[in-house]
Amino acid sequence: MILVGGEALIDLVPLPSTVDDELPALRPFPGGGPYNVAIAAARLGAEVRFLSRLSTDDFGAALLRRLHRSGVDTSLVQRGPEPTTLAVTGIAPDGSARYSFHVEGTADRLVADPGALPAGVRLLSLGTLSLLLEPGATTYETLLRRHARAGGLTVLDPNIRPGLVSDPDAVRARFTSWLPDVGLLKLSVEDARWLAALPPGASGAAVLDAVRSWLAAGPAAAVLTRGADGLTAVTGAGAAVDVPAAPSAVVDTIGAGDTVHGALLYWLARTGVTSADAVCRLDAADLRAALDLAARAAAVTVSRAGAEPPYATEIIGL
Repeated sequence: MILVGGEALIDLVPLPSTVDDELPALRPFPGGGPYNVAIAAARLGAEVRFLSRLSTDDFGAALLRRLHRSGVDTSLVQRGPEPTTLAVTGIAPDGSARYSFHVEGTADRLVADPGALPAGVRLLSLGTLSLLLEPGATTYETLLRRHARAGGLTVLDPNIRPGLVSDPDAVRARFTSWLPDVGLLKLSVEDARWLAALPPGASGAAVLDAVRSWLAAGPAAAVLTRGADGLTAVTGAGAAVDVPAAPSAVVDTIGAGDTVHGALLYWLARTGVTSADAVCRLDAADLRAALDLAARAAAVTVSRAGAEPPYATEIIGL
């Protein structure tokens, strides 16, 4: 079983404007990195539980309904009267997304430690705002360390949001402190540059050097998302496997990286890879198969508005 922990929020996505120089209307879409990951994995057929705190407002109720419709177990979801986090999204001409967040006093920041996880949980996935914003960040960090030290596989996607970071050095140091307890690291090339304090245009070789330095601190492997350039898997032994992006007519990229993450979790669970040692044993063919599935799933997500991961029936050959 997979447990995904972290925030659920509402993405406010602009609709096409019909009036020059007028602000567009905003359409609400359920979102949040971990929330999207849980839905992506469950829609592909994995057994998934979600851990978070959802508001009792209308947005929180909608987030909960979508989890149920997607087949996610919500028995660990907590509820509270605080408002739902909002992410106001801007879409660039190439479909890429940028965000501004409204997070003060929101429900997902107040998640409580669930204690011992249910029997059968072997894969734990964490990341994004939930590991940045206190007091929830400490709760999830505790869960990360406890699960890793009990022998389970932990999968981390830092998914950095620079606009919410007041002390970059502190965030980088905290990220480094997690690495001994991380089995698989998933991150975008932009996140890797930021975490390594590289300039935005730093070469792919410099990024891979940074990733390999992080693998030396603990993770058995890393998966790097490179947008239209595809996906790369790097192992602690130094091997690298590249898979191109699958063809798609891009509407927007919201949820693309989360879909990659969810598809990887599904593949790990399906193939019985539930420990860091098992990740170490994956060969190039295994990694290529996992990345190919993730690329094909992400291609479906980017072909439609908002984070709308595919169901298994939409992936040829699954």
